[in-house]
Amino acid sequence: MQRTSPDPRTRRTARGAAAATASLALLGLLAACGAGEPARDATTPSATSAGAASDTTPSATPTPSPTPTPTPTPTRGADLTLAEKAGQLVMVGVDANAPQDAAYAAVRDQHVGGIFVAGRSSAGVDAVADLVSSFTDLVDPTGPGGPLLVATDQEGGAVQVLKGPGFSTIPSAVTQSGWPVETIQARATGWGAELAAAGITLNLAPVMDVVPAGTAGSNPPVGVFGRQYGDDAHRVAINANAFSAGMEASGVDVAIKHFPGLGLVDANTDTTAHVVDDQTDASSPSVEAFRAGIDDGAAVVMMATAVYTRLDPDNPAAFSHDVVTGLLRDELGFDRVCMTDDVSAAVQVADVDPGQRAVRTIAAGCDLVLASAKPEMAATMVDAIVARAEEDPEFAAQVDASVERVLAMKQRLR
Repeated sequence: MQRTSPDPRTRRTARGAAAATASLALLGLLAACGAGEPARDATTPSATSAGAASDTTPSATPTPSPTPTPTPTPTRGADLTLAEKAGQLVMVGVDANAPQDAAYAAVRDQHVGGIFVAGRSSAGVDAVADLVSSFTDLVDPTGPGGPLLVATDQEGGAVQVLKGPGFSTIPSAVTQSGWPVETIQARATGWGAELAAAGITLNLAPVMDVVPAGTAGSNPPVGVFGRQYGDDAHRVAINANAFSAGMEASGVDVAIKHFPGLGLVDANTDTTAHVVDDQTDASSPSVEAFRAGIDDGAAVVMMATAVYTRLDPDNPAAFSHDVVTGLLRDELGFDRVCMTDDVSAAVQVADVDPGQRAVRTIAAGCDLVLASAKPEMAATMVDAIVARAEEDPEFAAQVDASVERVLAMKQRLR
């Protein structure tokens, strides 16, 4: 059974930076001791209130009213066709400098749920806002599919898509990790405001991978570029969650990545096949860091495409039911949107038919398939999801569940 979680922005705002630091410190101690997930805050009646209520004598016995028959709550995707539902589960890349016709077609014809502003742009906030509007204007934000999700990669350091007038130059996560958490959160609030001004609603950051001390140089996807927020789960969680809190304070959701962690691999899944992690398991530091991010209210978790032999030796994590549903959803309790890293051009998954990449992703328990490098794959992916759903009722139910999660996230953007 899925948990019902409050809006992550509400949770972060109510708690505040100082309380966040204290909470994460406690979590770090619990994780180090192998403790389970901390209990969420709950509001219960006080003993005094309960006693006062029991001492009150009503002046008259009320007449019982018949219990009304509950009205079933329609799903958010009830007014979407199957093809439109499938489109909601795909996010396509848009070149920040020269948007492709295929990207416009994906939004207009395949009804994709989101775009990812990719590449490197120095055009500035106003130009990016115009670019974003050229896509969002194709979608009725009040329609059954909701507004278009608009994502980018604005981590800092080597990974910052958007620069130019109105955008700050963001230091790497390694540099940020040397700051007090209050500074990280305050600076991230400003960076988030810049993204919001450009029409960005989702930042595919922060990285929550744990790269052990002394190994950064042999970790191509993360450590080599200084994308990590520390070399242990506790430091990563505190620093990355501060970044997330700042982003969300400015109205930009975050995607923590790359679950269950890329800090121990020796090759990059974007450029290399057969990338394997033979160390990470369900109790590894990287998983504990993600647990902290999830408990702190992250809106999205991005899946890695490496193979984790101790979790599922036969499938990349993004295609693995054991990793996505078994570990992320069931064990860590994540009930929000799960997305893939790019599966359109990643060499790691190049031997899988593009349509089956999307099908296997949804079957595993993910909600959003990222085709950031090749938006022209959107039609193939949508068609494959539709075909599988038409012949497999269980898969069709998974599509409905994923659409529900995606539209629930979009609901906050209206």
